[in-house]
Amino acid sequence: MKKGQAAMEFLMTYGWAILVVLAAIGALAYFGVLSPDRFMPSKCLISGGFSCTEYKVTATGVQMNIQNNLGVDAVNVNVTLVGQAPNTCTATILNATLNNGATMGLGTYTCAVTGKFKGDIIIGYTKSGESVTHTTTGSISGGIEN
Repeated sequence: MKKGQAAMEFLMTYGWAILVVLAAIGALAYFGVLSPDRFMPSKCLISGGFSCTEYKVTATGVQMNIQNNLGVDAVNVNVTLVGQAPNTCTATILNATLNNGATMGLGTYTCAVTGKFKGDIIIGYTKSGESVTHTTTGSISGGIEN
């Protein structure tokens, strides 16, 4: 038997097995069994001077408590939550003033949530003593809790 023939027989024998394994992995990924969203924990992250101190996703919406960590008071604070498909919703909570280090209280954003929720947080605010409006963003994701 020649070296080339032995190599070809090796590749043909194990090539079919590798092809079957790849097809099985592809089918599992297609049907969502290997979806990374199923294994990712819930999270709420906001950049630029604000933090999400507590949050919860329910079937009727999202609850969040946001804290001011800017170092100064914030006025004209608008917090908007924009859900991503299939949980498309937009909800805004207006808060006149959020003192430095204070939390705005648990705000409820009404949304019809199915499965895992993922959304964007947009916070518009003005620092106390300034007239310029600033914007910071964040994200929230999580499964439905009871």
